[in-house]
Amino acid sequence: MASNYIIRRAVHSDVNCLIGLLEILFSIESDFTVEEFKQRSGLEMMLNDDTRRCIMVAEINQQVVGMCTAQILVSTAEGGFVAVIEDLVVHKEYRGKGIGRGLLLSIESWAIAKGVKRLQLLADRNNTAALEFYKSLSWKSTQLICLHKK
Repeated sequence: MASNYIIRRAVHSDVNCLIGLLEILFSIESDFTVEEFKQRSGLEMMLNDDTRRCIMVAEINQQVVGMCTAQILVSTAEGGFVAVIEDLVVHKEYRGKGIGRGLLLSIESWAIAKGVKRLQLLADRNNTAALEFYKSLSWKSTQLICLHKK
């Protein structure tokens, strides 16, 4: 496990680094494309609402090497708040050092402090490394599939 990283809340000056990390993530996920303007806009929106949205970053020597984002929604099934984790990515050269786990746990802690009853996320069905990672952290698959419409 990498012991020389810190995890902290993202700030506006991190946005360019975060866009770079999203480029890495979107190169894995075939459903998304890199459009810097859109990613910048979405990140700024998240940073502007720190009560219902959270971006955590992992930093080594003042360099952002990973990120995890979450947003709070109301679930009728749970009768309360749930957090949707949308982005979890660690720069390739820093994977396998516990950073992704640390980021995910930091988002979980944030969500618990906000009173969420369930965490949920979507993962690319072809990203077996990510699916195994989530399974190792006790995440469970569901029978649901994701649909979207633009």
